Amino acid sequence: LARHGRPLTPDALQQHACLLYMQYNRVYDKWRVGNRTVQVSGPLVSDDADVIRRLALQGEGIVYKSWLDVSANIAAGELEIILPEHHGEPAPVTLVCPHRKQLSPAVAQLHLWLRERFEALRNRALTNGCTIVPD
Repeated sequence: LARHGRPLTPDALQQHACLLYMQYNRVYDKWRVGNRTVQVSGPLVSDDADVIRRLALQGEGIVYKSWLDVSANIAAGELEIILPEHHGEPAPVTLVCPHRKQLSPAVAQLHLWLRERFEALRNRALTNGCTIVPD
């Protein structure tokens, strides 16, 4: 951002160094930003998405990552949210278990902990400038 400025629109991402990673054996270079999909490119591609996150921390470019992956870095001021008025694509998380009547106390506690954790992440997104957060 210091070298190339802050993109003000999703299309402006095409003029920036975007850090790419492999997903399902292909380069993840079509980023869903709000209601659009933007084709991006960049100088680096990795098959390890966490490597890409660490490169973003070093200032090597813009990364498109799950809020789960970057919320702590954003809260610490290590990464910045760009285009906060546009949300990325949802990434549903599902807890698969036997019928509810058969839930062990441990699984019920895990379910409660996950709900609380995701609610805290959602609240952190709202307090960090994200104006649109999918449920």
